[in-house]
Amino acid sequence: MMKNSNELEFAVFCIENVAAKLGVNGKRVYEAFTEKSDILNGYIVPEYEILHTQSREYIVDDLLDVMQERGVQV
Repeated sequence: MMKNSNELEFAVFCIENVAAKLGVNGKRVYEAFTEKSDILNGYIVPEYEILHTQSREYIVDDLLDVMQERGVQV
């Protein structure tokens, strides 16, 4: 679970930027990260300290790779 507001803001940043890259609604990405997989609580939150230091492009590409590896579609 998220420990503070920084992690929450980062999670929203991830969801919205992946949604923008895919051209879909943020709700669909949120559902893909929470209901169709455990990407939010199993990857984004635990890797916050490393991920939040990277560029937006790197983060989005990394999350798209994780989605592909886990077979998650929006």
